[in-house]
Amino acid sequence: MNVGFIGTGSMGSLLIESFIDAGALKQTNISIINRSPEKAAALKATYPGITVSTSLEEIASTCEWLFLCVKPKEMPALFHALQPHVAADQIAISITSPISVESLDAALPCKTCRIIPSILNRALSGSTLVTFGNKCTQEDQANLLRFVSAVSEPLQIEEEITRVASDIVSCGPAFFSFLAQRFIDGAVSETSISQEEATELTTSMIIGLGKLLESGHYTLPALQKRVCVPGGITGEGLAVLDDELGDGFGSLFKRTHEKYATEKEKLLAEVLYEPK
Repeated sequence: MNVGFIGTGSMGSLLIESFIDAGALKQTNISIINRSPEKAAALKATYPGITVSTSLEEIASTCEWLFLCVKPKEMPALFHALQPHVAADQIAISITSPISVESLDAALPCKTCRIIPSILNRALSGSTLVTFGNKCTQEDQANLLRFVSAVSEPLQIEEEITRVASDIVSCGPAFFSFLAQRFIDGAVSETSISQEEATELTTSMIIGLGKLLESGHYTLPALQKRVCVPGGITGEGLAVLDDELGDGFGSLFKRTHEKYATEKEKLLAEVLYEPK
């Protein structure tokens, strides 16, 4: 099967690299096209077997699946340009969360699906959020889920939890990396530990924490209870975090949902009312 990637920026290239590393795709079964030819050429230099297409018509004529990996604001124009070149038996796979699968189905004459990847997929880990359009058959769904499972754990979600699920799975690594960096910076600013030492220890701790949770030995609350000895130092630290964070994460989700609602409303109008 030939798979096309329209857009080879951060997430497009990450998906290509991940699928190749996992053995889910051979280089010779991949076609790419990018608005900036330099980016496509750079990927081709790394993976010589990849085909660089020169037009949407060309990539659509040679690929059964098409990953749409452009920025959200570029999607309506891409739909309009792609419409004449896709057939009913092809599958267009969007990685843009603000555009619903219902809008995808309305915008394109082919089958559609939305996946929301995570940077963790580059390590063949983490989850990928999947929502199928109404045109996808049971066989299509099984094939796509099997394909995505090569680089992640696919999780099928309903439309109404798209934003919060994406916040956790896709944005979460950035949020927790930010917290980890602040954790390191606090240790360095208040003690004699070096930046390098604090970073090494924190990285090791986070990796170990992930393995511990994956093993199923503890839930998050149980882990905190096990480490936090009554009257001990951990309890003092947790009290500080409770005071300082407050409803910070509630505010985070509120802000991301507000941004999402604004983008979704704007894109919905452009997708549905783009001249055909």
